[in-house]
Amino acid sequence: MKYSFRNDYSELAHPRVLEALTEQGTKQFEGYGLDECSAEAARMLADLIGKPEAEAHFIAGGTHANQVVTASLLRPYEAVIACASGHIAMHEAGAIEATGHKVCATAGEDGKISAVEIESIVLQHEDEHMVKPRLVYISQSAETGTVYTKAQLTSISHSCRRNGLYLFIDGARLGAAVCSAACDAGYSDIAELADVFYIGGTKNGALFGEAIVLTGRTPMPDFRYHLKQRGAMLAKGAAIAIQFRELFRDGLYDELAARANSTAMMLAKGIEALGYSFSYPVQTNQIFPVFPVSAAEKLHSLYGFYDWEQRGDSTAVRLITSWATPAAAVEEFLYDLAAL
Repeated sequence: MKYSFRNDYSELAHPRVLEALTEQGTKQFEGYGLDECSAEAARMLADLIGKPEAEAHFIAGGTHANQVVTASLLRPYEAVIACASGHIAMHEAGAIEATGHKVCATAGEDGKISAVEIESIVLQHEDEHMVKPRLVYISQSAETGTVYTKAQLTSISHSCRRNGLYLFIDGARLGAAVCSAACDAGYSDIAELADVFYIGGTKNGALFGEAIVLTGRTPMPDFRYHLKQRGAMLAKGAAIAIQFRELFRDGLYDELAARANSTAMMLAKGIEALGYSFSYPVQTNQIFPVFPVSAAEKLHSLYGFYDWEQRGDSTAVRLITSWATPAAAVEEFLYDLAAL
C-alpha cells in the first residue's frame, strides 16, 4: 500500500508531543488528573475558549467521552437526539444504548441536524409512554466532513434552551472545523452555546486523549464520580494533560488542524479537476468523492480508504488527510487516479 487515507490518527503523535512526554517521563505526579500538568492544561484550555469558569477533564477516547457525558446528564428514561449519521448512532456499537438511553435519530442534511428536526422529535415524544428527549448530540465537524456555522449552532442552542434540552458537541475533529474556511464559529462560540463539548486530541496530533469541557451552563458537581464509575478516570491522567499542554502551546493545535484541512483541499481540487463529484460539501479534512466502482477497486489495491455508500455503478468513498499527510502522497494519488 502506498499510503493510507483511512483516518487521521494513523500516525502515532506529533514529535513535539512525544518529546514532551519523554521530558516528563521520570517525574512523579499526583494521580487521577489532580496533577500540576492537568491544572495548567485546563487553564490553557479555559484561556482558549474565553471561559475561566469552565472545567476540563482529560480522558482517553471519544467513545468514552460520549458515553460518560451522556450518562452523567440523563435520567434513566431520558434520550438523546442525534443525526442518523452521527458517531453515537453509527459507530460506537451501541455505547449510548448500553448506558440505558435511547438514541432518537433524525435524517439531517449533509450530516447535520437542524432546530426544526429537534423540535419535531420533542413534539413526537408527548407523554410518559415514550422516552423523554433531553440531550442533543452533534459533531463539529460532522461525520460527513461538513461544519455547522455560528448561525446554525445558535439556532440549535436556542432550540435546546426553549425545550429544556442539553446541548453536547462532539469535538473529536473540532480543530478541523474551527480552522475550516467554511466555519465562522470559534472555540469561544462553542463554549458559549453548548452545555458540554470536547476537544479531540487523538485525531489532531496527540498520542491519545480528549479534553471534556464543562462550560458552566449546567451545574455538574459530581462529574468526577461519573468518570470514575465508568472507567474514564486514568491513574496517569497527567499523560493526557501533558499532550494537550503541548498542543495548546504556541497555537500548535490549530496549526496541525489547518495542515490537515489544507492537504484535503489540495486532494479535493485535484479530484474535481479530473471530473469527479462529491457526496457532501468539501469543508474539512474528510472528503467524499464519488468514483466508478471499477476505479475504486483499482485504487484500493494502491491506497487505504473506506467505501462509504454504493450508488449503482458508482461508490462514494471517504478520504481523510491528517496533520502529517505529505503533499507528495496527495500528488501520487491524483496521478494514479488520472491514470485510470
